[in-house]
Formats: sequence, C-alpha cells, structure tokens
Amino acid sequence: MRVGQIGFGRAGRPVASVLLESKATQLEWVVRQSRTLEHRSVPEFLGVPSEEPGLMYSSSTTSAAELLDSLPVDVIVDFSSARGIHYYGEEARKRRITIVTAVSQYPDETLDYIKSLAAHTRVLCSPNITLGVNFLMIAARILRNIDPSVDVEIVEQHFKAKKEVSGTARKIAALLGIPDDQIKVMRAGGIVGVHEILFGFPYQTVRLKHESISREAFGNGALFAIQHIQDKPNGLYAMEDLLIPYFRLDASEADLERESRRPWWRVWGRGSERGAGTRNGGR
Repeated sequence: MRVGQIGFGRAGRPVASVLLESKATQLEWVVRQSRTLEHRSVPEFLGVPSEEPGLMYSSSTTSAAELLDSLPVDVIVDFSSARGIHYYGEEARKRRITIVTAVSQYPDETLDYIKSLAAHTRVLCSPNITLGVNFLMIAARILRNIDPSVDVEIVEQHFKAKKEVSGTARKIAALLGIPDDQIKVMRAGGIVGVHEILFGFPYQTVRLKHESISREAFGNGALFAIQHIQDKPNGLYAMEDLLIPYFRLDASEADLERESRRPWWRVWGRGSERGAGTRNGGR
C-alpha cells in the first residue's frame, strides 16, 4: 500500500521508520515545512535499510497537487500540526485518498472541515493512535457504565517541554464526563507519554494505565489503522471503531468482519456524537 506522510518531527520520524520496515506499506514521500532536508532519502536519513523511494519534500516549495500527480498514494498519514490538513485536504478529497491523522488537538472549525472531507473518503482521526491507549479508553467507558457514580481521576505525564494538556487526556475526560480542569498534569524529563485513570469504587480501586515507551508505538498504531480502515465505507472514524469488534471474545472471524463495519459513537471537540463512520460521512 502506497503511503505519504505529513510531518517529520518528534513523532513523525519513528512513525516513518515503522512504515519503512513494514512489508504492508511503501513510504513514497514525507512532507515537512522546512527545506533543510528537502529531497533527502528518508531511509538513508533514518538509517533504515529499504529500497523504497521515501524522499522528503517541503510544503513551502511543493504543492500537494504536484506531489500527488507525480507520486500518487493510497493513504496519507498525518503527524504534523493542526494546520497540516489544509495543505493536502482538498487533494485527498478529490482523489479519494484515505486519511489517517494523529494530530493531538484540532480547533473546532478544523474538526468541522475534517468531517466534511469524510463525506468523500475514509478519514481516521485520533489524538493518540497507539493501540494500548485506545484499549484503555474503551475499558474506561465500560467501567464508567458499570457504575456511573464511581470516583474518577485522570493523570497524564509528558516530557518537560510539553505545555498544553494532552489531547488524549482531554478525550478521556470527555468520554468519562470529567471537566478538563480536573485532569492532573505532570511534566518531567523526557517522558514520552503516560495516561492513568483511577476508579475509586467502594472497598476497591481500579487503575488503568498506559505508557508509551518509545514513539514507535505511534507507528504501530498508524500501521494498524492503515490496514483496518481500507475496506470501510467513506466516513469519519477513530481508533475505537477498529478495536471495539475485538472486545467480542467469542466472536468468529466472520463476526469480527461484520461488526467492524458498524458505526460506533465518538467524542470530538464539542462533546459526544453518535453514528460516526456512516456512509455519508456524517455523525
């Protein structure tokens, strides 16, 4: 599967490494804002043995249309910033290119734009694309449903330079009906990312904790998303849509395939919405 990547920073580089090492994907190109590494080979720069082209381009000198005309792809993976979607969004819409975006936080108006793109192609949008943290969010919803009155605390830890509350923690809070200002934030050293949810039941405590040991975890999540979204109808999805069918422990492969096509509710910047992933892209 031909893949183009937007963003080559703290998370983008290990993601590119995972995509290069996978036999399921071919990394055609990487786009970044800076011209510093323009036209360099991504495999060579990362030291990953690969015969894939994987050249770097700058968004300041090469338009998305020019790039996709010369090097078409099946999927665009976005690990850039909230502005990145505006670089390639219209070209992805016109060409029906699948979008997998793991940008941490989008303004509400940008989320509205992403939803409009989903009417024409498949779009997966998750602030944290790691398998483990999305498993944690589903499990947390189950516990919350078992006892809606349970005491809940959310703690997130990241590297010292990260200023804002993580988008993942905000999404967990929205899922569980907790105000953002109740999220406990810790910043220290080079912590990649830790999210913990504490459930205080009478006479017992349950802790759900996920830790990203290295940023290659984002690459594994992106690879999982690429492989599981391709057979779905146009619409807006999140990682939970791809994972929830696996919670049916007694399901056959046929059941999992059928369940994976059903829409599930999703939480975005303005609160919870139901019916994401419908054929017309609406939720």
